[in-house]
Amino acid sequence: MAEIVIRNTNERITGEENVREFLNNQEVVYEHWNMEKLPAALQENFKLSDDDKKRILDIFDVEIRDLAARRGYKIWDVITLSESTPNIEDLLKKFEEVHTHSEDEIRAIVGGKGIFIIKGSDDVGYFNVELEPGDVISVPENTPHFFTLMENKQIIAVRLFIEENGWVATPVADPQFQ
Repeated sequence: MAEIVIRNTNERITGEENVREFLNNQEVVYEHWNMEKLPAALQENFKLSDDDKKRILDIFDVEIRDLAARRGYKIWDVITLSESTPNIEDLLKKFEEVHTHSEDEIRAIVGGKGIFIIKGSDDVGYFNVELEPGDVISVPENTPHFFTLMENKQIIAVRLFIEENGWVATPVADPQFQ
């Protein structure tokens, strides 16, 4: 279950309803998928083949198509990152820069863990959303944020896009980011 850490106060928000309420107030979509549907072998394999990725998409087809219908997504894929990913440190440096997109950035975590760092309202500032399997989050377009991995550096996520070329990041130099 996702947890929130407000960066300027270190306040931690836990519990599905508390997390959902906080994110809703920040205009961030949060949902939760049933991970019992996904075999453990797929949740714990961070070197997925194309067939494995297709199987994950097939298993969550109903959830993906529901999200796509509600939010206008047209394409989706599965990404996996781990210590075995070539150039993982270079990728993480690229990910760990505050930026915006012209469309929502959505991830459904199906294995491992990750963190979205998002700029909230003026009274909140930046906050971390610590995600684990089953958590689905959509950061609104034009919202400063970035995504990175947690200390174990392992994640499997379904990503959905409106644009066929995926998200185009626009860097944001924000002196409020710490």
